Amino acid sequence: MHIDPLEKKWVQIALGMCTLFISIIMIDALFHGVNAPSNVETIDSRKIHLSEEFAEDNLGVQVAENGDITVRMVAGRYAFFPKQITLPAETKVTFRWVSMDVLHGVHMPMTNMSTMIVPGYVAQVESSFPRPGEYPMLCNEYCGLGHDHMWSKAFVIDKEEWEANRAAMLNSTATENEASDNE
Repeated sequence: MHIDPLEKKWVQIALGMCTLFISIIMIDALFHGVNAPSNVETIDSRKIHLSEEFAEDNLGVQVAENGDITVRMVAGRYAFFPKQITLPAETKVTFRWVSMDVLHGVHMPMTNMSTMIVPGYVAQVESSFPRPGEYPMLCNEYCGLGHDHMWSKAFVIDKEEWEANRAAMLNSTATENEASDNE
């Protein structure tokens, strides 16, 4: 079987381009820490408000004793709860999301945060914010008629300002505890 040399050359070019593009995608995924989900957590979407982790009082930003920051949020027609959060810049933040009703998605422009929020599962994403500013959280999966109103905001402040606010909050809590102990 005879293959024209020009045709053979174009087949080689096409295969070379496919190899190049696949290599670029794999290298990009490797260096940006893109991994397939492996630790799948489930939750009963009908009882989210009764769960300890996603109860209304536990939503939002929480700082562990070792300094790790976790943000717990709930997606529901047609809003993300809580509506606003404040986070430090240049710090790794773990987002944990659940859906109370239908499939939702969340995307934060200018970050690596984009995930689907599937009812019955906990979605976990680690992200960081390179600089202070206002970062919108937008629903990127059609979830019904109010989909275009489904958003939330993350206010990112300097790391030093975050630490000062946190120290002031801890001091006021300690003062309140001392006052209640004296009564």
